[in-house]
Amino acid sequence: MKMFFAVLVFLPFVLSAQDGSSAATKEDVENVKGAFEGLNESYLETKTTVDALKKIKISGYVQAQYQITDGIAGTVFNGGTAPAPGGFSGGAFPNDVSSRFSVRRGRIKFNYDNDLTQYVMQFDVTQGGLAIKDMYASIKEPYLKLATFTGGIFDRPFGFEISYSSSNREAPERSRMYQTLFPGERELGAKIELAPQSGMLSMFNAKVGVFNGNNNNNAENDNNKDIIGRVGFQLPFNEENLEIDGGASFYSGKVTSGSRAIWKIDNGTKLWKYDSTAKNNGSSFDRSYVGVDAQLYYDLPVLGGLSLRAEYITGTQPGTAASASYYVYAKGSGTPLYSRKFSGYYVNYVQNIGLTEQIVVKYDKFNPNTDITSSSIGTGNLTTAGDIAYTTLGVGAVHHFDGNVKLTLYYEMISNEKVNSATTNAALLPFKEDVKDNVFTVRMQYKF
Repeated sequence: MKMFFAVLVFLPFVLSAQDGSSAATKEDVENVKGAFEGLNESYLETKTTVDALKKIKISGYVQAQYQITDGIAGTVFNGGTAPAPGGFSGGAFPNDVSSRFSVRRGRIKFNYDNDLTQYVMQFDVTQGGLAIKDMYASIKEPYLKLATFTGGIFDRPFGFEISYSSSNREAPERSRMYQTLFPGERELGAKIELAPQSGMLSMFNAKVGVFNGNNNNNAENDNNKDIIGRVGFQLPFNEENLEIDGGASFYSGKVTSGSRAIWKIDNGTKLWKYDSTAKNNGSSFDRSYVGVDAQLYYDLPVLGGLSLRAEYITGTQPGTAASASYYVYAKGSGTPLYSRKFSGYYVNYVQNIGLTEQIVVKYDKFNPNTDITSSSIGTGNLTTAGDIAYTTLGVGAVHHFDGNVKLTLYYEMISNEKVNSATTNAALLPFKEDVKDNVFTVRMQYKF
């Protein structure tokens, strides 16, 4: 009886304790569940951040170099003032300077790649300061992935040499022809590119764009827009270790004159003809190019791979009296416009030797005024240094230390047309002979 009574007395307390334990256990489970959910949320947030960061690619390169030239700007040469050498070798040497150290390019590039969309921002940092090189967004159509639309600041879609990266190029600079016609390579505008992914059409591609026509990232200052495009092909011959690429390009644009003075070569007399019609000021004149390019790649047995690249461009280029370079309109400038027919080409040969060495030979010619001969320059027909043709023979060697570092040694032998020996034009006197303007470049590049 006593035992039975004790059980009856303590039973309610035992049951009460069990209820409390159950409640505590339930609370603990809820706490653990909440902790797991919190960890899961944190993981998802981290994963989202990591996935976004994986889409961001950062790359860049720096080109540190030393250059020496056999010409010295500002000195007396052949009775006249010697012109500045190096203008197409990374920038003109200052007066009385024949050697220099410089950072030719210091690029940093940010690329956010989201499969069908892409955003690119690239800057150039040198001793000259900070400059925008690329700033654009691209969108690819999601179905056939055939067409890509791009808007912003980017390479003009013309030829081969423009889009061939400065970090990969074997010669230090682009040809004189390209630097004259497309200084800075880039332009503000929009383009559409067609690149089939499969089938026979995958060997072809096409791109065309509309641009301000005001050079690089300069703001628009007239209503003219330039149209630039290229149709290209790729023909691989895998069994022969050979590939042949190429294309045809066009540039159709207009240049606004800031003066009523327009100069054109007369077809009959081959002399500069002056047109001072009042309506010329503010009117538009043609800037038009057509070009073809070809690239051959072949794996030469034992020695290594080789590439042979060539381009030819001809057309009409408005410029100034002293220069055939790309003209940028400035309202009210009063600068007379000179319209020249031009032609130019280059041939570039690169031979790999093993996995680390390359030999480079490049020849280019640019004639800014094909309507006149060298002997007629300086004979009273108002010709200037802007009408002189140039050829450049470059030879060099490239050593790749590893996947990041390469050393380039390159020597440019630059030759100008010799003007009429009887000329008394002070600006043309140096050009009676071949001006001293050869340049030797030693460049170290680090790329990541």
